[in-house]
Amino acid sequence: MKNDSGTDSASAGAIEVSAGVVFRGGEVLITQRRAGDHLGGLWEFPGGKKHPGESYEDCLRRELMEELGIEVEVGERFAAVTHDYPGKTVRLEFFLCRWIREEPRALGCADFAWVNRGQLADYKFPAADEQLLEKLRETRSLWER
Repeated sequence: MKNDSGTDSASAGAIEVSAGVVFRGGEVLITQRRAGDHLGGLWEFPGGKKHPGESYEDCLRRELMEELGIEVEVGERFAAVTHDYPGKTVRLEFFLCRWIREEPRALGCADFAWVNRGQLADYKFPAADEQLLEKLRETRSLWER
């Protein structure tokens, strides 16, 4: 696994995914994967697969509307992770986002939750998210947004 902004041989054929780290009132938004999906039942940061020719930012705005029915302002890239799962490699681009409007609804996910920094440990995330989770725990200033 790599945590970088470049491309390596492992990420060349990777599935490109854009995910949002959406803060509101000292909490971050997480979603639960549907039972029948890859890694079903685990929690993650909302987002999804990037379409060819689509920017990571446009992908994220589209995915958050489809998955949760919310509108966000996509900000700076917070982390990039390439992770190898059996049979596939995933390139995750995580962006800090500001919630703008609409209350989340579980449209394309099993469930969602707004959680504070201390509650993150209560949820089981995919291995690919571990570096991001550690960075979130260490960056206290994000939780004051």
